[in-house]
Amino acid sequence: MQVKTQTDELQNYLTDASNLPGGFAQKLFIPNTREEIAEILREANEKEISVTVSGARTGTVGGAIPFGGFVVSLEKFNQIKEINEQERFAVVGSGVVLSDLQKAVDQKNLFYPPDPTEWSCQIGGTVATNASGAQSFKYGSTRKFVEQLKIVLPNGDFLKLKRGEVFAKDGFIELETENGNRIKVKVPTYEQPHVRKNTSGYFSAENLDAIDLFIGSEGTLGIVMEIKLKLLKKPEGFLSGIVFFKDEKDLLEFVDEARRLSFDVHNENQDLIQNPKSKIQNLIDATILEYFDENSLKFIAEKFPEMPENVRGAIFFEQEMTAENEDALFEEWNSLLEKHRAALDESWFTTSEQDHKKMRDFRHALPVAVNERIVRYGQRKIGTDMAVPDENFASFLKFYKQKLSESNLDYVIFGHIGDAHLHANILPKTDEEARTAKNLYGRFIAQAIMLGGTISAEHGIGKLKSKYLQVMYGERFINEMAELKKAFDPNGILGRGNIFDEKFI
Repeated sequence: MQVKTQTDELQNYLTDASNLPGGFAQKLFIPNTREEIAEILREANEKEISVTVSGARTGTVGGAIPFGGFVVSLEKFNQIKEINEQERFAVVGSGVVLSDLQKAVDQKNLFYPPDPTEWSCQIGGTVATNASGAQSFKYGSTRKFVEQLKIVLPNGDFLKLKRGEVFAKDGFIELETENGNRIKVKVPTYEQPHVRKNTSGYFSAENLDAIDLFIGSEGTLGIVMEIKLKLLKKPEGFLSGIVFFKDEKDLLEFVDEARRLSFDVHNENQDLIQNPKSKIQNLIDATILEYFDENSLKFIAEKFPEMPENVRGAIFFEQEMTAENEDALFEEWNSLLEKHRAALDESWFTTSEQDHKKMRDFRHALPVAVNERIVRYGQRKIGTDMAVPDENFASFLKFYKQKLSESNLDYVIFGHIGDAHLHANILPKTDEEARTAKNLYGRFIAQAIMLGGTISAEHGIGKLKSKYLQVMYGERFINEMAELKKAFDPNGILGRGNIFDEKFI
C-alpha cells in the first residue's frame, strides 16, 4: 500500500470536475487489498478522522474533494475479474474505468448500457452516484445493472450484498456482516419524486432491496470494492439520426410522440433486444432522445460546418436494429419526422458504425466546447441537473428559456429530453455575471421542486448541492437520511459534507 503526505503528491487528489476550490488532506492512501482498506478505516474510525473516497474524480458536485483527513484512492482495484458470456455478467473492481469495461464486453459481443458523458469515470464512481446518461431513456440508470456489491464498512468490517436477498420489512432492513455483526437500518419514509432519473439523497422505496441503499450513496455508507454487473446481448446495429427543426413547437411535438411510442414498446416488451422475433420489433423504440437548443447548435457550428443554418433545435435519436427490420424502422422514423415537419433534407441519418461514432462525437462536442469557453474567461459554468415529471416538462423548458433570455447571459440548453431532463449551462464572463447566474440557478431549483421534480437527476448531491437537498426534502427527511448514515457510520467519517451538512450527523 502506498501512503503519501507531500503536498505535490496529494495535489491531483484534491480536485474533481466541479472545480470546487480549497481541497486539502492529511494523507493519501492507495491500497491494493480489502484488508488494507479495512486497516485504513479502522484507524480513521478510532480517531474520528474523515475519509474521502477518490475514484477518477470526474464528478461535478465536489463529492471527491476532501476537506481534511484521509483520501483513499481505489485506482489499484482496476481488475476486470470475470466476464461471463453465458450468464451475461461481469465482475469488476471499483477502480475499473468505464471505457475499459465497455471495450472488454464489446469484444465478447455483450453490452453494458449505462453511458455517462465522461467514459473515463470508474465503475465504483458510477455506482456511488447511480450514474446514467443518454441510453437511460431505454435502459435506466446504473442501479438496474448492479447485481452484487462487496463493501468495506467504516469500522473495517465486510459486507456482501446480493440483489434479491435482503428486503425491508416493517420499515427496517437488517444486515449481517462477514464478522457476524448485525446492523438494523430504518428505511427513510419519503417518497421518490415522480421522475425517471433521480440522484437526490438515499434511495427509498416500499420493500426496498438492501443493495439499493448503497447505490447512489455517494461514498457515505461504505467503500465499495467489487461489483457484479448485469450485461445484455450486444445489439446487431443502430439506426441513428441527428434531425434539425426550424420550429421548436414541431420539435417538442415530435419528441412527445416518439417518447410515447417508445414507452408503449418498453411497457409491452422490456426485453426487445433479447427477443428479436417479437411481434412489435418494427415499432419505434428509441434508445436515445437527446436535445440541442438553438444556442447549442451555434456553439459548435465551427466544428461542424455541414450543419444547416436557421434551425431552432435538433434531436439526436438512436434505435437498435437488425438487418431484417432496418428498412421498416427507417420508414417509420421518416414518416414520424415528416409528420412533425423536420428538415429532413438537411438532417443526418446512418446505420454504419463509423458514422454512428461521428454522431456520438457531435453529442459530446458540446460539453467539451462549453468547458473550453468557460476556462477562457476564468469563470465556472453554472450547470443545472434538474428533472421534472413529463407533464410539467414543457412549462419548465419555457421557464428556463424565459429567465435565461431576460438575463442576457450566454447559455446553452441540451441533454436528455426523453427523460424530461435537460442541462442548462450558463456561461458567465465576469464576476458580476457569475453572481447573476448563481441567483438564476436558485430560481431553477425552486421551480423544479414546485413542479414535483428533482434537484439532481444524474450528477448527485456531493458538497455543492446539500443546501438545496434540504430545500427539496425538508429537515425531517434530511434527519432520516442522517439516521440511516449513522447506522453504518456512527462517527460520521465517510464522505463528510456529501449529501447533507455535517451538523446533521
